[in-house]
Order: sequence, then C-alpha cells, then structure tokens
Amino acid sequence: MRAVTVTPGVPGSLRLTRDHPEPPTEEGGILVEALAVGICGTDHEIIEGHYGEAPPGGDTLVLGHEALGRVIEDPSGTLQRGDLVAGIVRHPDPVPCANCAVGEWDMCRNGQYTEHGIKALPGFARDRWRLQPKFAVGLDPVLAPVGMLLEPASVVAKAWDHIERIGGRAEWQPQLVLVTGAGPIGLLAALLAVQRGLAVHVLDRNTTGPKPDLVRALGATYHTGTVGELDFEPDIVVECTGAPVVVLDAMCKAGPAGVVCLTGVSSGGRSIDFDAGALNRELVLENNVVFGSVNANRRHWDLAAEALARADQDWLGSLITRRVPVEAYPEAYAHQPDDIKVVLDFTL
Repeated sequence: MRAVTVTPGVPGSLRLTRDHPEPPTEEGGILVEALAVGICGTDHEIIEGHYGEAPPGGDTLVLGHEALGRVIEDPSGTLQRGDLVAGIVRHPDPVPCANCAVGEWDMCRNGQYTEHGIKALPGFARDRWRLQPKFAVGLDPVLAPVGMLLEPASVVAKAWDHIERIGGRAEWQPQLVLVTGAGPIGLLAALLAVQRGLAVHVLDRNTTGPKPDLVRALGATYHTGTVGELDFEPDIVVECTGAPVVVLDAMCKAGPAGVVCLTGVSSGGRSIDFDAGALNRELVLENNVVFGSVNANRRHWDLAAEALARADQDWLGSLITRRVPVEAYPEAYAHQPDDIKVVLDFTL
C-alpha cells in the first residue's frame, strides 16, 4: 500500500512508501479507499521539520488531514459501501478534559488531543484508511470532486459559529464583513458569509491570478492595499493571513460592537512598533471582541458539509488549482505562485 510519509522533526524526509502496512482494525471499523488529500500550510511546516509527531512506538508519520475517500465496508451500518466520506482530524484526549468529554475536542484544555496526519495519528495520504463511526462524516455525492475541502470548511464553520455566539451577547444586526486573506480559508470564510446574506469584502495582496475573480464570482468585493486604507468599518472581521501587521490593523478596523476572529497563525519572532494603549482604549470603549479560532468539532464538520453542498459546485471546483497524481507527489508539495488549493489525487 502506498503512503506519503515523513520523519517528524527531520527536514527533507518526505517520501512515498510503497509497502506501508494496511490500516489495522484498531483504527476503526470503517474501511475507506482514498480518493484525494488536500495540502495546506500545516503539511509544509511538518515537511520542513517544524512540527508533527509520529504515532506512539514509531518514527514515521503518514501525512494528510484534508481527506476524501469512498467507503469500502462499514460493519456498523453508519455508512454504505460507495458512500463518500471524510475523516474528522482531531480526536479527544484520553483523560479526557471537560471539553473533550462532551465532544468539544476542538477546545481541548490540556493539549493531549491527537490529530490525523499531524499529531500522533496516521494521516489520510495512503491508499486505504480506517475510521471510527463517530469520526466519519458522510458527504453528499455532489461533493465528489471537492470533498477534500471539508476540513478547511469545518474550520470556517466553527469560526462563524463562535462569531454568531459572541455577537448574540446583545442586539446585533451585522451587515458588513471583512475577510483578510484570499487563500482557501479566506475564500471559504467569504462563501459562508455570502450564504448568510452579508455584504462581503475580501482583502488580499494579489492583483493578478484567480483570486480576484473568485471573490467577485461570489458577489463579494475584492480589495488590495492595506486594511487601514479601506473606507468602511466592518461589523465582522475574519482574519486569515496571520501576518502580524494585518492582524493588528484588523483588530483596529472593526466598528463599534464588532467581532474580530483570528484564524491565521503567525510565525512569531518579529517585533512591531505598535500603540497597544490605543488599541486597548478602542476595544474597551467600542465593546469589541477579538478571539482566536482553530480546528472544529463534529457539529462544525456537519455544518460545513451542509454549506459545501449548498454552494455553487463550479465555484468550489475553481478553488482547486492543481490535482497531482500520488506518483508525482513532490510536485504537489512544491508551492507555485497561483496555487490556492493543491490536491494529491489517488485516482490519477
């Protein structure tokens, strides 16, 4: 069986293993044939040796957490043979903490959670994998070409869930949304905003390539330049770049009673001369909220599946800029300038 693997902590250890063991039944009763795996920045960080943890007792990690597969067998009857399925990435910690105990493993309090293809669980970049029923998300057949987008969509679904919960602290009728960054997370955040009937603005540094047209195809407005140059105050900001200057500008830009959700992860190690006192004054006097959001629990995966099924499928397909056969795996992990979402395709 083929599997794309790394040795965590060892840069340059990316390889295609052709005799990888079949997935043991301990991983779950649902046996799945891999169709595709999406690639994101986390994968690149693991390949560079910055992150990643092999399963206990080994030194090899199978990559891949943005999964799409087709059910081979499911003795539990949860899914049928031939059904499309995605695997929930994070599993609860074994203690469990209070959050993991009630299925909110995305809010794990002690950090002992595990994650497929990232932390102590084998990923989905292999010909076959297994799932427990509670971590298997069935997909509408219409999503066969784009179902690997479910994992990033689940992250966005959680962000919107929490934005709306926070906004509900008072009478709240948001109209304007600013999304910073037009990568997969930013574009999916814009999609879910449009589905909510909001006026959406997306800011990105790219002036060419597919991103401006993808934003406009949603009925949203595309901007370049800086956050500070925008001539409106959004009710909601979804920050998806992780760029420190953009993060700080986004926090300052929200209007009164605004909500700023940070989904981009900054690399750190950079200092910026910034008036923290002025930001504090603005947040307090305008009752603004800034919060971070990452990962997702089962509820968010289900919400994401519904959102993707409602979306324009041609538009979703346009987010996938390259499909690379498994045998050409190095090409999939080599970034190209116009990449949005690159997919490692097990069917080619």
